[in-house]
Amino acid sequence: MTSESLLKEISDFCRDVGMAESTFGRLAVNDGKLVSRLRFGGRVTTDTVQRVRDFIGRAPEVDGRRATAEGSNGVKALAIPASVDEKADVGKNFRFYDNRQKYLSFVTTCSEKWAVADRVSMELANIHPRPPAVRLFDAGVGDGTVLTRVMRSMHNRFPTMPFYIVGKEISLEDVRLTLEKMPDRFFEHPSTVLVMTNMYYSEAPWLSPKSVTAATSLVWHELALNGNTAYDFEQQITDLQGFLGENWQAKVSKTTGNPIYEKPVVLVIYRDDYKFLLDQVRPRRGVTRADYDLVVASQPYRARASTDFKAQKVVAPLARSLAPGGRLIGIHSHGDDPGLEIVQKLWPGENPFITDRHALLRATKAELGSAGRDLNFNAYSDARSLFRYAMHTLPSEISASIGTSTLFAAWNAAIYVAQIEDERLSEVVGSGAYLDATKDILQKHGGLWFWDESYIISRKRDSV
Repeated sequence: MTSESLLKEISDFCRDVGMAESTFGRLAVNDGKLVSRLRFGGRVTTDTVQRVRDFIGRAPEVDGRRATAEGSNGVKALAIPASVDEKADVGKNFRFYDNRQKYLSFVTTCSEKWAVADRVSMELANIHPRPPAVRLFDAGVGDGTVLTRVMRSMHNRFPTMPFYIVGKEISLEDVRLTLEKMPDRFFEHPSTVLVMTNMYYSEAPWLSPKSVTAATSLVWHELALNGNTAYDFEQQITDLQGFLGENWQAKVSKTTGNPIYEKPVVLVIYRDDYKFLLDQVRPRRGVTRADYDLVVASQPYRARASTDFKAQKVVAPLARSLAPGGRLIGIHSHGDDPGLEIVQKLWPGENPFITDRHALLRATKAELGSAGRDLNFNAYSDARSLFRYAMHTLPSEISASIGTSTLFAAWNAAIYVAQIEDERLSEVVGSGAYLDATKDILQKHGGLWFWDESYIISRKRDSV
């Protein structure tokens, strides 16, 4: 049996029952990346084929016990079977994926994380830290690639200053990926306090839930790392998996359909041998402040969300958290690139990038009102604001005969950036026209690249 025919069977099944392909792989053969590998030309054994078909054969039983959830992008993100004695409760069974298969493929085949980190690192020359630490807030850590690279840049510029770094992330999987990257950071820059939280944008910078109910259920956990090697730190951070699995839970908002925390969590990590030095840096429960020197807001909202929503729920709260002289750098997709051309070949006139930086800054300024009097809103010129990133390809790959894996990677990147819903994808994937469209654009431009745009909100420095 060929991979292509097996892939078609799986895709048809997932479409019929409304199951995410990554979920199918985990439930059928305990491999969430099965479908992804098949799409990239991977081979399967006869045993795997049999297990897949056996699982499909049990479809009525699985479907009868399935609970579905809506991802933050408003489309079906995951389907999870409940155990026999569990109720199909969406809030209980929900785990945040947000088209995770597409996300993981995108971040590993495209250079956006690198480009974003480089752009953010440029702002380090413009901040003016004050004792006791350089303070940074990452408004959406993701897999931690951007934050890790920025932390390296921070160490290069401020090698002797303590760091206070807060990262917001609701996805348990992304928190795990981020923490995996941190042992080396604690080794190179030992005077670091790292805080991870799942709170809302209006709460996370201050590490303080707004509602009384949430405040009473707040989980505050500190890990003082022992030892002095990256290996020592890695072992202790890995031991957090049980704590994370128990407490970093999410559910679906009944009003918005977006993922929200079940209970707010604050995880504080620092080196025990630097505890004395970091005494004035470490946050205390109930006694916290924002006052950030740098706020990183890279893709913190959906492109298709309204301008008012982005301003009110995301950008304005983050701007309020700036210290005197602090800077917020916002980054989101711009469009007008080969990636959007691929999408528009299938859906003429499609343009998900409804809000540019100018409109967003105007809306944020209006939302802040008098609270924004000491803020500067800088859209800058296109030459300074826009920056480009690309899909990783070799020159030999973009030829008369482009490999299937390259086409699939390019197609995935284009639809991920444009946030095309799964329901719409099924309309074009079956015909194969999407691969022809992708190939045409790759050959036209000699590769695939995208535009992001950035903007800056800065707070005026104290006169003294």
